[in-house]
Amino acid sequence: MILYNVTIILEADAEQEWLKWMKEEHVPEVMATNCFVSNRMLKVLDSPNEGVTYCMQYVAESKGAYEQYQSTFAPALQAAALQRFENKFVAFRSLMEYINIA
Repeated sequence: MILYNVTIILEADAEQEWLKWMKEEHVPEVMATNCFVSNRMLKVLDSPNEGVTYCMQYVAESKGAYEQYQSTFAPALQAAALQRFENKFVAFRSLMEYINIA
């Protein structure tokens, strides 16, 4: 399993609009790609950054599914976020693999 994490540092005045957009539009669009099997959103409570910080996490069954998302869907979805919230956020992305330690 692969975890695709997007950390977003957002200006506080855009937070409520961004949350509404994420819940009603963006996350449903990402999940409609069928590249991910689940998702979750977390708010960072002790961020050293100005504004507010969220982590949006998507779980893919394989690296191939993630790569399909990146090549086929991500450019348009990321462009929509940049256009809608121009100069209101920065995002950092990371890719992680689940390790079974049991």
